[in-house]
Parts: sequence; structure tokens; C-alpha cells
Amino acid sequence: MTITTVQSDADVQGILTLQQANLRKNVPLDVQVDQGFVTVEHDPQVLTRMNQAAPSIIAKDGDTVVGYALTMLPEFGAEVPELLPLFSLINTLTYNEKPLQDYPWYVMGQVCVGEGYRGQRVFDRMFQHHREVYSDRYQLLITDISANNVRSLRAHARVGFETLHEFYDPVIGETWVVVAWDFQK
Repeated sequence: MTITTVQSDADVQGILTLQQANLRKNVPLDVQVDQGFVTVEHDPQVLTRMNQAAPSIIAKDGDTVVGYALTMLPEFGAEVPELLPLFSLINTLTYNEKPLQDYPWYVMGQVCVGEGYRGQRVFDRMFQHHREVYSDRYQLLITDISANNVRSLRAHARVGFETLHEFYDPVIGETWVVVAWDFQK
């Protein structure tokens, strides 16, 4: 298995295929609780543009995408409606007593590891690759995680993410935990 950046349209399609298999609406509740899930269904054109601007990190087994950690620059915040609350909130939060927006940052648009590849530190390796690729330009990697996705919350904490804030999104009836990873720590 290799950890790399998105290189082709086939890689983007591989992300979309893995995403479909792990969307909350497609995963039984018992599997959601045990294995986690993803919430946002990305538009293929938006995902392609996101990867042209800043390639996402993927795990591949041969030609098959078996994991991804999406790179989402701030300018794409308005293109994924489900993430609008997060992007609005970033403008109001602080980190180390300094406004979050004053730091060079980007958002983890979503992370997923395919069934059969979980528990093998694929998640950790993809995040370390994010740090290797982007720490020269950005200090903070920010994302939000469903408070119901305990597996994801634990995995993010293990890598080094710190909780900044929690908020309730009444539109979807979900509590979210905003976390950040400081590449300088």
C-alpha cells in the first residue's frame, strides 16, 4: 500500500466510490457505531477542483483508492453547503489566544479508510503525509467531526488534533466537534 497525493481523475473517482460505500445513509447503524461513517457527499466537479488547487492525500492498494484525507482550501468553503457552518465558525474562534483566521490554515474536507484497511494505521500515515506535504505553507489543519462518530474522534486525537469548540447544527440535528492539528507541535 502506498500513501500519495491525488494524481488523476481515476484517483478522484476512487475517492467518490469509497465515499459512497461509507456514507452514513449507506452504512447500518451498528457499523456506524463500531467503524464510523462519512457525512458529506462531495460533488464530483467540486472535488476535482479541490484536488487541482491542493491535492488530497490518498492510500492506494495497487490502483484502488482504499483511504483518503481530503485537502480543502478556504476558498472552497462556500462550495460544500454542509461545511458552511464550520467555515463561518472558523472566523470566530481563537487558538492560543489568537484569532484562528490569523493562522495559515486549511480544512480536512473528509477522511475515510476502507473496510479491510482499518486498524492498520492508514489514517495516521495519511495525516503524516498531510503534514509532510503542507506544513511548509500551513500551520493548522482544521476539521469538524460528528460527536456521534466516536471512532473518528479517537483517531483524530491520537494523531494530535486538539478540540477547539463544539456546536449544534439545527439544520441536520447534529453536534459537531471542531478540532485542529498544529503542525508546529
